[in-house]
Amino acid sequence: MTDVRPWLKNYPKGVPANIDEDKYATLVEYVNEMSKAYGKRPAFSCMGKTLTYKEVDTMSDHLGAYLNHRGLQPGDKVALMMPNLLQYPIALFGCLKAGLIIVNTNPLYTPREMEHQFVDSEAKGIIIAENFCANLEKILPKTNINTIITTSIGEMLGSVKGMLVNTAIKHVKRMIPTYNLENTVSFKEAIKTGKKFKLPQFENQPDSTVVLQYTGGTTGVSKGAMLTNKNLVANMLQIKAFLDPYVEGDGSDQVVLCPLPLYHIYAFTCNCLALMNHGAHSILVTNPRDLDSLIKEFTRYDIKGMTGVNTLYNALNNHPDFRKLDFSNFETANAGGTALQKSVADEWKEVTGLEIAEGYGMTEASPVVTSNPREAIRLGTIGIPVPSTDVRIVDEEGQPLPVGSVGELQVRGPQVMKGYYNRPEATAETITSGGWLNTGDIGSMDEDGYFKIVDRKKDMILVSGFNVYPNEIEEVVSGHEKVDEVAAIGIPDEKSGEVVKIFVTLKDSTLKKDELISYCREYMTGYKIPKHVEFVKELPKSTVGKILRRELRDKELLK
Repeated sequence: MTDVRPWLKNYPKGVPANIDEDKYATLVEYVNEMSKAYGKRPAFSCMGKTLTYKEVDTMSDHLGAYLNHRGLQPGDKVALMMPNLLQYPIALFGCLKAGLIIVNTNPLYTPREMEHQFVDSEAKGIIIAENFCANLEKILPKTNINTIITTSIGEMLGSVKGMLVNTAIKHVKRMIPTYNLENTVSFKEAIKTGKKFKLPQFENQPDSTVVLQYTGGTTGVSKGAMLTNKNLVANMLQIKAFLDPYVEGDGSDQVVLCPLPLYHIYAFTCNCLALMNHGAHSILVTNPRDLDSLIKEFTRYDIKGMTGVNTLYNALNNHPDFRKLDFSNFETANAGGTALQKSVADEWKEVTGLEIAEGYGMTEASPVVTSNPREAIRLGTIGIPVPSTDVRIVDEEGQPLPVGSVGELQVRGPQVMKGYYNRPEATAETITSGGWLNTGDIGSMDEDGYFKIVDRKKDMILVSGFNVYPNEIEEVVSGHEKVDEVAAIGIPDEKSGEVVKIFVTLKDSTLKKDELISYCREYMTGYKIPKHVEFVKELPKSTVGKILRRELRDKELLK
């Protein structure tokens, strides 16, 4: 009989097959316990300013009480719209303590995207960085939002530093467009006023929705994944189980860089929430595209680890100041969000001496599903499932396939969402009657239970009846020494249905199309070789650095 969980034999010593899903009934219970246990420790730092667990706990109590005072009732939705700032964890925990449902919102959204998310979620309140208030003003009448808390980038940095940061931002043209929103209150004023009031009592169950996390919308309309107390608590305990073997002592030396935005599910769960399990110190990076400032955090703090995506690791590999850093105390780098390319991983190891541990997750799974154990990393795989999680490969009819077969990944575990908000049909299409989550990702599993992602089902290119996976094309092309980044898509072709087109940014401008095509011929069979090559200055990316193939395809269709 085939072992249905072959990955268990590769679990690090001490990692259980299953977690205690009932250890914490609610996310608030978890946050309160961690805040009490690690009260005096530094919790979050940003731009050189640090808040302890106790300080974040106290301020979030006051903010939650203020939100309730303003009329927001348990079960109402509140949008959080800001980059990585000290305000974020305070706002998050304050909302949770008031029984409010979080709607994480990308601050770079256009008014159209904001309107969709706020109307779809039925948000009644928002905590927003003032840089983005002008866009809110444009669509506010079309929403149900009546409670607005605004904040400046430097508001929590102290009077002198905060003033300097805010002044610098205001001198950058169009950084803060003018706006006219009525009945707003500043973040610090809300906390100050909230001291006069108490947090509300409310019913809070394990299956209560606490976060509406919207999908990226890269393959269709953005939908709100309903994540419950149990979903998020389970995923944090799953992450903790995988980290425990590597945390020495009381964990007080765990200083982790967070360059990915907290409003994205990856950093939201892994950095903002899960690291609380060990009382870790999270270093928030407000603008990860400012590599100079990001790199300075390595000299300011004794960074032990970081989370990132392929494009960020690639950018750091190619930054001369990063290559000069002392990595003797650096212990771990984790990648997710999109495929980690071998050329990037190899160069990272050459620069830092460490391997990147790639994992896999998705919004609908809170998000972590698999990870590479730190001492047993297999490059090119997404690792093995975390505890209490089943993953399998199925065919188009949903039937399990044998080891080594290529098919769609399905996931089942306590971290799988309740469903999509107000979208029962989409929920039924995504979660089977047996509780399996259809991921839409094509992959395979080897005999040891390590999984590999081949590509997104909807990104697959069909050339003369043959399946071509963009990840494979990008993996090969990125191996050329003159190539910086690459994206592969399928475009219509009269003879073969589709052909491969690649968009390439360069490290060396001397690279010619013929040279690149010849290189591809060495590593790929004929139908996979790109028929079209376009050199570009940059590739479209999401705010977490995921290359947006869909945007490239849409532009091609307009030509």
